[in-house]
Amino acid sequence: MNIQAEALLFDNDGTLISSMESVYRCWRRWAEEYGISAADFERVELHGRPAVEIIAELLPEERIPGALKRIEQLEVEDVAGGVVLLPGSKELLASLPRDRWAVVTSATRPLAEARLHEVGVDFPAMVAADDITRGKPDPEPFLLAAEKLGVDPARCVVFEDAPAGLQSGRAAGMTTVALTTTHTAEELSADVVVADLSAVSAQAVEGGVEIVTAG
Repeated sequence: MNIQAEALLFDNDGTLISSMESVYRCWRRWAEEYGISAADFERVELHGRPAVEIIAELLPEERIPGALKRIEQLEVEDVAGGVVLLPGSKELLASLPRDRWAVVTSATRPLAEARLHEVGVDFPAMVAADDITRGKPDPEPFLLAAEKLGVDPARCVVFEDAPAGLQSGRAAGMTTVALTTTHTAEELSADVVVADLSAVSAQAVEGGVEIVTAG
């Protein structure tokens, strides 16, 4: 499939990189420190959501600020050796004009930056959990990214691996491309579904980017 776009917006973990082993390792340690039972922890969806929303499901409001600071500390300390690039990420990003793409992540900015720097990704723009009031599946993160790049949201393409992120992109009125890196194709609702970014190529054209996907 060929898609014409003004800009490409990439989720980070599960799309560009994978740090899932680190994520689960850190969150399990965090849960133990805060006395959260295994049963309560297992019922909470971790992937693709801001940490503050996860914590709010598990702890009373007055404990959220300290708990948020602690999980960020644990995850940043665990970055070294805990992050890998996913197939196709580096090649696709290298082919894009720097003013035509951004990272849109549910992680905090310090954590997202640490993970990307660990694998040598130099990103031109980012929307992180610190920048928004409503996380995915709300459209705010992707709409803010389009605003930062100065492009029409309807002419943006979102690359996501999580249902919440895809729902966010659709709510923003954007074309969605789902990656089956963390969920099955049956769990993902998108305009296009691919295995990973190795199935996507792009080239700069007048007014934006032309994307070709191989299903």
